[in-house]
Amino acid sequence: MNDHVIRPARPEDAPGVVALRTTVHPYLVRGVESTRHMIAQPPPEEDWAAWVAEADGQVVGWVSAYRYSHTSAANVGEVSTLHVHPAHRLRGAGTALLDAALAHLRRIGVKRLLTLSQPESLPFARRHGFTPSRELRYSALDLRPAPPMPEPPPGVRLLTATEVDPRRIHRVDAEASVDEPGDVPTDALGYDIWHHEVWENVGLDREASTVVEVDGALVAVSLVKRDGDRMWSDFTGTVPAHRGRGLAGLAKRAALHRAAAGGVRTAYASNDEANAPMLAVNARLGYRPVASQWSCLRDLT
Repeated sequence: MNDHVIRPARPEDAPGVVALRTTVHPYLVRGVESTRHMIAQPPPEEDWAAWVAEADGQVVGWVSAYRYSHTSAANVGEVSTLHVHPAHRLRGAGTALLDAALAHLRRIGVKRLLTLSQPESLPFARRHGFTPSRELRYSALDLRPAPPMPEPPPGVRLLTATEVDPRRIHRVDAEASVDEPGDVPTDALGYDIWHHEVWENVGLDREASTVVEVDGALVAVSLVKRDGDRMWSDFTGTVPAHRGRGLAGLAKRAALHRAAAGGVRTAYASNDEANAPMLAVNARLGYRPVASQWSCLRDLT
């Protein structure tokens, strides 16, 4: 029996969306203000849209859908973070939310799409035409006690994001991320999109986010997004010419130290199953596995 209403998400839904996400995906970190901003001011080039399932005045389901703006592959989109409160499952809300997302993606010309599925939801994904592809691993680190601030080697400086022109950080982010493993080839985000989605994100902790400078050049970065006493490692990487020197681990350790000093108690991260270098960095830092999801693919006709 359907007891829900599917409607477009509104900025005032943000507290309910965050509460729902914390129940279903406690390892994901996006605060109320960040969620409100995402709904109110999505990047127009991605044709981003979102819907909620509402029951008795409460948000009990959520999904968003958008076109990829950072890949050379044509007409690729994503159904993102489809989830329904456990007490409201098996009543059609998930299917109705998915239908709304698929209709939107068809309207904007998407032909190939991705989504993420929890392992227990893979039967639902398969029923709707998705094929599981890759495992995404989530991990957590207790920052009590705070990890010590690392001592950089000679010629290396650890700077906060507040000390650096964001255009320089964007360059490192762009160069370091283009070979990340995944189902879709990744192109560097243009500066305007990156500035909107990353630098202006209200959850970005610029005091904890850390860049590594070697002989005056920025070569590695670890970006932190925060919600209260929880943080998300949004991206950590090193430009190809400087890999193999432990700089990504250095940046991340410094970022974790600074976040803990600012009151963060738990750090979360995700990595593709094939990203052995970052999985190794996280293991050395003491992260423990907490969940996994599978990327799933389908064509859209």
